Amino acid sequence: MGDLKREKLNRIKMINFKYRIFSSALLVFSTAVFSQIKEEKLILDRKREPEVKKIEKKKTSIEKEKNYPPEAKSQNPVTYDITNVPAVSDFKTSAIQGEDISPKFDADYQNNYFQIGMGNYGKILADGNISTTLENKMEVGADLHFLSTSGLKRDYDWDSRQSSANLGAFLNSYGEQGKLSINADFGQKNYNYYGIYAFSDVPEVNIDSNVDLQQKVNQFKINGHYDFYSNEILNDIRLKSSMLSDHFGAKESQAEILVNLSKHGVDIEKLNGVRLNGDLGINLEMLKSDFSILDKNTSNFFNATFSPKVTFFKGKSYVMFGSDFSLLNGTNSNQIITEDLKSNKFYWFPKAEIQFAATDEFKFYAGIDGGLKLNSYANLLEQNPYLVADQALVPTETKYHGYVGLRGDIDQNIKYDFSAGFAKINNVMFFQGNNFYDHSLALNPAYGYANTFSAVYDHGTVSEVKGSVQYFPLANLVMDAELNFSKYKLDHYEHILNKPLVKGSLGGKYILLDKKLSLGAKAIFASDMTTNAYSAVTTSPVFEMPENSNEKVGGFADLNLSAEYRIHKNFSIFALGNNLLNAKYQTFRGYKVLGAQILAGVKITF
Repeated sequence: MGDLKREKLNRIKMINFKYRIFSSALLVFSTAVFSQIKEEKLILDRKREPEVKKIEKKKTSIEKEKNYPPEAKSQNPVTYDITNVPAVSDFKTSAIQGEDISPKFDADYQNNYFQIGMGNYGKILADGNISTTLENKMEVGADLHFLSTSGLKRDYDWDSRQSSANLGAFLNSYGEQGKLSINADFGQKNYNYYGIYAFSDVPEVNIDSNVDLQQKVNQFKINGHYDFYSNEILNDIRLKSSMLSDHFGAKESQAEILVNLSKHGVDIEKLNGVRLNGDLGINLEMLKSDFSILDKNTSNFFNATFSPKVTFFKGKSYVMFGSDFSLLNGTNSNQIITEDLKSNKFYWFPKAEIQFAATDEFKFYAGIDGGLKLNSYANLLEQNPYLVADQALVPTETKYHGYVGLRGDIDQNIKYDFSAGFAKINNVMFFQGNNFYDHSLALNPAYGYANTFSAVYDHGTVSEVKGSVQYFPLANLVMDAELNFSKYKLDHYEHILNKPLVKGSLGGKYILLDKKLSLGAKAIFASDMTTNAYSAVTTSPVFEMPENSNEKVGGFADLNLSAEYRIHKNFSIFALGNNLLNAKYQTFRGYKVLGAQILAGVKITF
């Protein structure tokens, strides 16, 4: 009998072992097959909240449980939901690549760490976070990050190296009425306009390999947030501010204040089980931009938005009605768009949404919304760092955006959200390539070799389909996938430029060996993009640059893998592989990305 029990136990262990092997193989196989990776950007765009712990509190008018003061202050105390943010930094693993695939798990960790790594293409990484809690329960800390690469020396005769650095400090204070968070951050991106393509077939034009193509962008941000524990009228207040400058004298300042007033959980006696939430959002935003080269564009905008809404909900089903009222005061030195920017222009946008939750597995929703977005130079640089430092900035108006969708949670193993929508938009913003600004080669500055882009605008419509899925086959394995389809129809342009029709991602995170080994995979892909491009023609003594408005930038697929092994509770080693398919594609016309990259290093926690 004992032999039979042992044999049965051995079989169970073998089954569990095979299942683990199968899950690991499935993760690697899935990412390798699809190897479809999100658009890679050359400049680090790290979206990181510089606090190691944060209190989760979503701001919606749908029923949510609120956090209240301590038990001595409340008859119905609710403890804080503390979300652990893993110590693994969300650094971007390549400045000429840009997708962060370092694993992030809600596992045990220590708040303070420092990591350093090196890789091919001359990559150097330094990253760290330190924080401490004072006697008055105030948490203070600092956050730093540095990443550099020597660029594509074999592909370009001129300098393509880049670096990015960030230094931040933060403070969190937990009082009797609410939580106060303040953070300050200074970031610098130093890179080159190396995407010169138009003169390869013109031997008469000789561009010096030592030409100075440098661009440098500095940005300083200060943000503050006070979150009240209760929903009684004043919910939260948020302040944002930033100042930007660059190598060519561009200056931009931006400030924003957001106030959320709310009254939640009001019972309606005549409607059994129906409750009411009321919200009023107030958003005041200022944007001032000045440029010092070429046309020397200037713009100054102030936008005030008021967003009232009411939501009736029963269980997980709800109906929401609201509106956005915006008053825009703006001036712009560009005469072409002045007519569209009349002072004190008033906008109204509809807002409504309904959700019918038949079960947790199937929740149907539909709605309509809209809004006004101020396009800033800082925001445009995040999308395309190769802009010339002279932009005509125009707000984008989404007149209406209607959508329908289905979402749900199947047995807590699969979460999904699929939707389709249609929107009417004024001043759709996209990027157009610039030609040769100065025909005198000797006098051309860094941005004059048909190697920069400018923001352009057009009215039009967009049809979109979006889908996202998360799959949890094991407690320590998470897989996810996203797909986005966007089809634009513009009034004046035949094609929208430098935006793919389809883009998506596939990823996974696996932690094993008693949480010592963390594995990550990320695949991103995008379809072809239409762009405009120029070619240089020299017929002495005439110099011309004809434009092709239907040039194609090929789509791409890319594969990224990561691994981290904790040798000791205070010491880990990690390795990151990026663009492992060694795809030779371009982010924008003329801007190639790095090939296959390997970066390895050590991390110390304390």
